[in-house]
Amino acid sequence: MSTPNAPTLATVRSEQAERPRALQPSGWPVPKGYANGMTAEGRIVVTGGVIGWDQHEQLRDGFLDQARQTLSNIAAILAEGGAGPEHLVRLTWYVVDMDEYLANLKELGAIYREIFGSHYPAMALVQVVRLVEQAARLEIEATAVVPR
Repeated sequence: MSTPNAPTLATVRSEQAERPRALQPSGWPVPKGYANGMTAEGRIVVTGGVIGWDQHEQLRDGFLDQARQTLSNIAAILAEGGAGPEHLVRLTWYVVDMDEYLANLKELGAIYREIFGSHYPAMALVQVVRLVEQAARLEIEATAVVPR
């Protein structure tokens, strides 16, 4: 049903689609390794909770090996959806031991940059009692937006 006098909405597209970009309020300290917020327009690609197991559902040993596999798994899922790490707008990390996460920040940062480069989306970090896979040390959910 249409209304003859209803306003119409126009969509304006730029010649070059804008990639997701970080939101940095004026005067705020620049975060290290994440963004305060992100803005993006396009097709959304999301993952479920991804853990550090391989294609045979063999879970890697240790926090850092699981983190490497988890991030690699996310990269593979993004690629399947036509996205890359540069399209990430949000990561939510669930860890079973916050102290383990904090003790491995330097190595974790190197692994992150190896797999995702220097694109840092908005991130949240939550400590949980346990994950569905009892031996899993972390689980990550990802959201990406691919420009149209």
